[in-house]
Amino acid sequence: MRLLEKILGSYSDRELKRVKPIVNKIMALESEMEKLSDAELKNKTVEFKQRLENGETLDDILVEAFATMREAANRVLGMKHYEVQLVGGIILHQGRIAEMKTGEGKTLVATLPVYLNALTGKGVHVVTVNDYLAKRDKEWMGKVYNYLGLSVGCILHDMDNDERREAYAADITYGTNNEYGFDYLRDNMVVYKSDRVQRELNYAIVDEVDSILIDEARTPLIISGAGDKSTELYTIADRFVRTLEGRIIDPKEKKDMLFEREYVIEDVDYVVDEKSKAVNLTEKGVEKAEQYFSVENLSDPENMELLHHLNQALKANNIMKLDIDYVVADGEILIVDEFTGRIMYGRRYSEGLHQAIEAKEGLEVKRESKTLATITFQNYFRMYKKLSGMTGTAKTEEQEFRDIYKVDVIEIPTNMPIARKDYSDVVYKNEKAKLKAVVNEIKEKKEIGQPVLVGTISIEISEYLSSLLRRQGIKHEVLNAKHHQREAEIVAQAGRFGAVTIATNMAGRGTDIILGGNPSFMAKNEMKKKGYSEELINQSDTYYETDDQEILDAREEFAKLLAKNKKIVDEQSERVKAVGGLHIIGTERHETRRIDNQLRGRSGRQGDVGSSKFFVSLEDDLMRLFGSERVQGMVERLGMDEDEPLEAKMLSRSIESAQRKVEGNNFSIRKHVLQYDDVMNKQREVIYAERKKVLEGEDLKDQIYTMIDSLVDSSVDRYTADGKYPEEWDLSGLETYMKSIIPFEEAGKIDNIESITREELKDLIKDKAYEMYKEKEDSIGSEQMREIERVILLKIVDTKWMDHIDAMDQLKQGIGLRAMGQQDPVRAYQMEGYDMFEEMIESIQEDTLRNLFHMQVSERIEREQVAEPIRTNSPEDEGRRPVSLGEKIGRNEPCPCGSGKKYKRCCGANE
Repeated sequence: MRLLEKILGSYSDRELKRVKPIVNKIMALESEMEKLSDAELKNKTVEFKQRLENGETLDDILVEAFATMREAANRVLGMKHYEVQLVGGIILHQGRIAEMKTGEGKTLVATLPVYLNALTGKGVHVVTVNDYLAKRDKEWMGKVYNYLGLSVGCILHDMDNDERREAYAADITYGTNNEYGFDYLRDNMVVYKSDRVQRELNYAIVDEVDSILIDEARTPLIISGAGDKSTELYTIADRFVRTLEGRIIDPKEKKDMLFEREYVIEDVDYVVDEKSKAVNLTEKGVEKAEQYFSVENLSDPENMELLHHLNQALKANNIMKLDIDYVVADGEILIVDEFTGRIMYGRRYSEGLHQAIEAKEGLEVKRESKTLATITFQNYFRMYKKLSGMTGTAKTEEQEFRDIYKVDVIEIPTNMPIARKDYSDVVYKNEKAKLKAVVNEIKEKKEIGQPVLVGTISIEISEYLSSLLRRQGIKHEVLNAKHHQREAEIVAQAGRFGAVTIATNMAGRGTDIILGGNPSFMAKNEMKKKGYSEELINQSDTYYETDDQEILDAREEFAKLLAKNKKIVDEQSERVKAVGGLHIIGTERHETRRIDNQLRGRSGRQGDVGSSKFFVSLEDDLMRLFGSERVQGMVERLGMDEDEPLEAKMLSRSIESAQRKVEGNNFSIRKHVLQYDDVMNKQREVIYAERKKVLEGEDLKDQIYTMIDSLVDSSVDRYTADGKYPEEWDLSGLETYMKSIIPFEEAGKIDNIESITREELKDLIKDKAYEMYKEKEDSIGSEQMREIERVILLKIVDTKWMDHIDAMDQLKQGIGLRAMGQQDPVRAYQMEGYDMFEEMIESIQEDTLRNLFHMQVSERIEREQVAEPIRTNSPEDEGRRPVSLGEKIGRNEPCPCGSGKKYKRCCGANE
């Protein structure tokens, strides 16, 4: 394969050759664009829109549109796209993933396809990993879009519906993956079309695409309502599992031996498999549980809920680790993202695991909620007509991007050759020796003034390492989920001479580490201290014409401070380069190669010198659980001393092999989640399509008549199934059932009943039902009848769908046991889920007709939401009290849910 690549070039090389002629055409327009006045350049947007209306395509105008944006960015921001950035822009426009190294200006690259695609007026969504980056990029790049006459919106977490609707109506909208996904779900819960906030999903560019579409793909988005289950069992289950004794499975144990020991001769109550992050009760543990909870057989279906609580309590106590998987703050369990190290505010573990951890930590156990709406990121983002993304690290997951999202990955060359030196891994026998070596390495670099960024995979290690450095008197900064408020400031100065920064994997994604410090950040900080407003500071680094004297003064002050700080940074930068640039230290290899590559990529931006080195110990989770016995054996044979390091290419290859195993395992987990959600997704599409018809005000009369036909056909077939002739049919049963739905007057005798056929019987009942329905419509009026149909169908669809989601959740929790009976759980879930969905559709039809036929003419029918969402598993929504529908609260009064916002901007937003 590698030999073929050398001869033919890689896939990316071949694709880049196809793009090169387009780039040349864009560059050829440079002098022509420079000659245009501001007015002429701005008018290009009007010209492009007109050409699209006249039948040209986006590809037809791409060259001129990219050249226009390139010149506009130069005039507004003083930044002109490099050729490689034009390549990245074309790849993104084509609906692909552009892999661009750190520091290559991905934010600027996105402006090219964003501008081009926004010209259609159908909307472009730029997806970021957090609110800070969404707001920053909207304000920063928004200046260029505004200059060219396009509108820009930004979705932030605490916006009300009107603000969201306005942001989505803009040509370009910035926001996080969570906000887009939850708005989609909420839009499919509203009862009036005017309450929706999103438009059709047209084109999305996902920044840090690997983080959003790969790392977060295991966690579905969930909107919850109040549940009715007691939380007491979590506390009791936790109390019980603490009385048990268990053991951790040695990764070297043979599978057949493991099976024997786990189920036959195990002398502990439970076993912990760290590799698969699972805990299982042994026979001894099952007996203790049956005795403790006074149940005869723990495996009986009626004891499934108890078994589920016990399993979650075992997992909470043995797998979930404080300050690694979660932190405790203000009486809350806050999840730590294993890939970024950031706190996932408001997110809760599903299926009762969060409650089990609350019980473990002695906190108040929050009531379980009922799922009202849910979707995975995979299925949400696959709904866009065109999807693209950018990141510094996507190639290792290329197959997953192709399989799940049908997009390929193209490696974009760097603007300057990479000068960073990546050293081989250094391996130690144990963690103590490894961390001692890390401290010595930091000390050495600090003495010569080389800035160091130390990457850790947990808060716990970052704080322990910090304590070791304090003992040595080494001044440093710590950036982890507990100190995230100063993230931008810490990262901006991490490249200064002599700086030492310890960071979890968050390591300032989205912020460049500039050697010598960030002069722009320093200048704006000084402006803040001088009392300049955020708005003026935001306008200070733009260059297009304006008559606003305040903005002009701010620009003058910024230019003066920037020049001063640039001089300081340039001097510092030369000193830093002289000692080797930014040095990256990895204190452990992450499960995923991408995360290691991201850490390395913090150094060596835009051709800067730099270096990276990873320190590994045989006690690290990756090596302990997935490292080969060959490595362990080699170390034993060499008779390594505790403090003696081992550097060898073979070790690095073994570590990469271990990472590939984990990546493959994680891909399987994500694919598994998607297989289950795909079943729900097909059903979700049907239900949401029905809701859309109602909200769009479609005439549902034909649909109601189709429901009558379907109900009559299935009912007659059911009650006449026992015989060929009418005398063998259960006609009285049919009559009783039909009357429960359609209140027929006395049916009377049917002429020639002994010779009637099934089809004739169906036609007779249908004709009578049509006649009754027409009489009801005549008495109410056609227009009002159509609205009544919409109101009733909407309410029943929503009620049944929410119950169905709950039932599917329960089915999924228990379906895993089918594997013990040699049955594929996913296949079983698909088949049973389909049957349950069919039953739900029949039930919707039955209840809709029953309500319509039994409705009194005098009844006042209004649309209403069938369940009140109380939270999402998104930041800041956790723990608010829902406002009951009966409460009367003034629009400007504080919302009683405890959000701190006015009622009209919170729970009263839809009133």
